Amino acid sequence: MTEKSSGWVVSVSVSPPSLNDNTADADRLINELKSVLKTGYIDVDLLLLKNIPWRLRECEYQVRCVCFKDRGRWKLVGIKKKDDSGVCTGIAVDLGTTRVVLRLIDLETGEAVGETAFDNPQIEIGPDILERIHFAVDEDGLNKINRLIIDGFNENIFSLCQKSNVNIKDVYLLAVSGNTSMSHLFLGLSPNHIIREPYIPVVNTFNTVLANDLGIRINETGRVFVFPNVGSYFGGDLISGIIYSRLHVQDEISILVDVGTNAEVVLGNKDWLVACAGAAGPALEGGVSKIGMNAKPGVIDTIVIDPETGEFDLHTIEELPPKGICGSGMIDMMAQLFLSGMVDIRGKFVPSKCGDRLKESDGIRRIALVPAEESATGKELSISQVDIDSLIRSKAAMYTILETIARYVGVTFDDFSRFYIAGTFGSFIKPESAISIGMIPDLSEDTYQSLGNSSLGGATMVLTSREALDEVEPIRDRITYLELNVNQEFMNRFSAAKFLPHTDPSLFPSVKLIAS
Repeated sequence: MTEKSSGWVVSVSVSPPSLNDNTADADRLINELKSVLKTGYIDVDLLLLKNIPWRLRECEYQVRCVCFKDRGRWKLVGIKKKDDSGVCTGIAVDLGTTRVVLRLIDLETGEAVGETAFDNPQIEIGPDILERIHFAVDEDGLNKINRLIIDGFNENIFSLCQKSNVNIKDVYLLAVSGNTSMSHLFLGLSPNHIIREPYIPVVNTFNTVLANDLGIRINETGRVFVFPNVGSYFGGDLISGIIYSRLHVQDEISILVDVGTNAEVVLGNKDWLVACAGAAGPALEGGVSKIGMNAKPGVIDTIVIDPETGEFDLHTIEELPPKGICGSGMIDMMAQLFLSGMVDIRGKFVPSKCGDRLKESDGIRRIALVPAEESATGKELSISQVDIDSLIRSKAAMYTILETIARYVGVTFDDFSRFYIAGTFGSFIKPESAISIGMIPDLSEDTYQSLGNSSLGGATMVLTSREALDEVEPIRDRITYLELNVNQEFMNRFSAAKFLPHTDPSLFPSVKLIAS
């Protein structure tokens, strides 16, 4: 008998039954698996149990078994012939509010064999998670919004398998990483009380679920693992991110920040973990401005302003004509406007510095980034004073979240050995710009590390390593969750952070040096 050292596919040779050995078919297979996996328990669902006699004989008792753990108990998920050329696969999922990413994984080699992404179809109900929760307040609304995401999964799993030359019946596992509300809507659980004091989810730790029970079309005995939540605003996507960053096994203190619908933060090391979340996300994602967009081709991600001439040098993703601006581009823009003197410490436009770019309509000032004739939309791309005010509130919230969690555990920013930034936002953000507006601490640039899609990365690790799955529950149980909604110190610090870079400029010595 052989097995891959740490994966979910186990090859076993089962002795055929005889008059001298009349052990039941399922018991015969399970006993072999118990020996290989070194466990006393392996569960088998009824649907698979019905197929075992035929599968064993068809495979001539030489089988590859897909197994998985459900809260510590092993489960037999699928059986294939040892010499079957078909791969045993799983799909890692980043279940985002805006985008969903699927990565097809060969469970035996751990290699990615395909990847796709699609807009979360629940956007038709509303781009904001609160709109979706209000829509799901009754059973009809909940069923409809659940059906939207399940249909989106089925359509895109099918096309991903086709593109990757994988039989959809060879998909046995899904590992789904999302925030608390998205996980609830995916499983058809009501998120109604998540947004109402005292902010209670239906459940935080989910059992693995038969894909069939969710209506997901993969192998008929395939199973779905959903990362557990810690609280109403701290979801499985950040637990997935912790696993991916390895923050929880380090001696030094590190911090992980994931900016999405909310800003989710975890601080700690191998001995302790403290987490919190707050509403700092939308403006930092570019979601407040009329020209704000997610990072994609044609979207502005970098801005440089010549302090002498006031000329704007813009860069767009894939260098296409500009059609909008992403969150990292907004931060870059804000830093350049401030450092060039076009806005003051309150974030208000300085007319003498802005020149002809500054315009006003309906009593609201705006600064033109791209004239109509140069934009992909045929319309002027501009940022208003309202947009800037929203961005300043968001950056102040971000900094205050970081300051509050650090003070809560009695450390300073200088104690951070690593500052991990996750998500698409983290892939594009320039630490220097974020420091210049007082959004993140004034630390050396080599402290900051972009993780990319850590939610997807952690889900991938769970499908390629038993050890990674075994880490999920201990991580969740170690986290102390700090509730910011009732934290008065947070509000006091927030007011001080609504200036560029801060009311206390000594916190940002490098910005003072640049501005001078």
